[in-house]
Amino acid sequence: MRIGVVTFPGSLDDRDAARAIRMAGGEAISLWHKDHSLKGIDAVVLPGGFSYGDYLRCGAIARFAPIMDEIASKAKAGMPLLGICNGFQVLCESHLLPGALTRNSDLHFLCKDQELVIENNSTVWTSGYAKGQHITIPLKNGEGSFQCNDETLSMLEGQGRVVARYFGENPNGSRNLIAGISNERGNIVGLMPHPEHAIEELTGPSTDGMAFFTSVLSSMVSS
Repeated sequence: MRIGVVTFPGSLDDRDAARAIRMAGGEAISLWHKDHSLKGIDAVVLPGGFSYGDYLRCGAIARFAPIMDEIASKAKAGMPLLGICNGFQVLCESHLLPGALTRNSDLHFLCKDQELVIENNSTVWTSGYAKGQHITIPLKNGEGSFQCNDETLSMLEGQGRVVARYFGENPNGSRNLIAGISNERGNIVGLMPHPEHAIEELTGPSTDGMAFFTSVLSSMVSS
């Protein structure tokens, strides 16, 4: 299965995401922000980093990249799409997911191994986990606080669209400890922590992040 990884100017974790895809058994396809073709891919990952230098707001300029027109159209039609960290910010700025990612509550950049609870394992990106499973993957951001109005929060909670939640102390001030959410269909997921940095014991705190990538591959085979 061919999974595209988009590189914007300022992307940092595109190579890590591509490596995670390959280790999961998929074929990683490089996509450039100016591309107009998705090169026949089956799914897309928007990686972490600082797209376009995070000018204006994180993800605000990347929203207008030519490649995003093609991605948005395909994702709305059901193509799996994962936004990690800055990619999550791009998804919110593109209105593919609700809410916004704002400055951490303590106004400091944080980098730590973070314990999460998987709240929804019915998305194409989380089906390999058990609901309620605890995992530990790296979290590194300066603008990772998920915020939304009360109506949106009630909708996300009521529809079971909170994919993952921080366990223990709230690291960045996110509402309801939210670390990741999905769209209603479950093919679009935004996640602030980095599963691509937790795919092998040698370099990660665990291998807990691998199931995000094997999940989507399994879902595409079954469909």
